[in-house]
Amino acid sequence: MAEASVITDEMRSFIGQESEPVTIEVDKTAVRMFARAVGYTDLIYYDEEYAKGKGYRSLPAPMGCLGHPIFRPDIPSRPAYVPPFKSPYKRVLNGGTDIEYYEPICAGDVLTATTKVADLTERTASIGPMLLVTGETTYKNQKGKVVARFRGVLIQY
Repeated sequence: MAEASVITDEMRSFIGQESEPVTIEVDKTAVRMFARAVGYTDLIYYDEEYAKGKGYRSLPAPMGCLGHPIFRPDIPSRPAYVPPFKSPYKRVLNGGTDIEYYEPICAGDVLTATTKVADLTERTASIGPMLLVTGETTYKNQKGKVVARFRGVLIQY
């Protein structure tokens, strides 16, 4: 006999619903700090004139650097990549992430990000039953062009 699904109709109702937009700034300091933290030594991440000489508008954001949300103490914030529903499982693992880029992101860009639950699946592993929540965040630049899409899987067990 098959086990009952933990995916409820309420959980399914969130699939495809976009979150409220979040404004994200990409600044020179963040670009330099990220590049330094991951060990990049190419001058395009540190010297703006050099980067412009290579065809960039400003310092390009290194792969994986998508800026920082603008913090406002008067607006409650929600931790990133948290499903908008309750799960019967308490433990969480990162099941992998993928970022697809469509346009260069550079210091000075202001991005708008919206997140949605893209998929819900169940699996059984050696640790027992699991819920896999696939989230997708779309990043648009100040001109409204999609510049990146982040996909991540949360494994709840």
